Amino acid sequence: MSNITIYHNPACGTSRNVLALLRERGLEPEVIEYLKTPPGREKLVQLVAATGGSVRDILRGKAPPYEELRLADPKWSDDQLLDFMVEHPILMNRPIVVTPLGTRLCRPVEKVLDILPAV
Repeated sequence: MSNITIYHNPACGTSRNVLALLRERGLEPEVIEYLKTPPGREKLVQLVAATGGSVRDILRGKAPPYEELRLADPKWSDDQLLDFMVEHPILMNRPIVVTPLGTRLCRPVEKVLDILPAV
């Protein structure tokens, strides 16, 4: 069992690059393809808290439902935004990487380096 987890979308270049970087360093993460296996509300709340950011930080603005649902509108509460991400997992920004040293939304790719063990 790996002590590193990546919430991954294989269709995303950044996500593929982060996964490749981990593997180049000899790290084999647990890969969760969150579109096939969505994390659920409780896990999303944990991920947001672990990143130290806000719900909006992991909300993907380029996903089609974002515009359709007008999620840029500040009227939406964090709880409502989480509900939208549960209903439409494509709204979760990626890749999110969890290691014993921290949790980061790894955009750009280099952000993953902050939470990797020294080699």
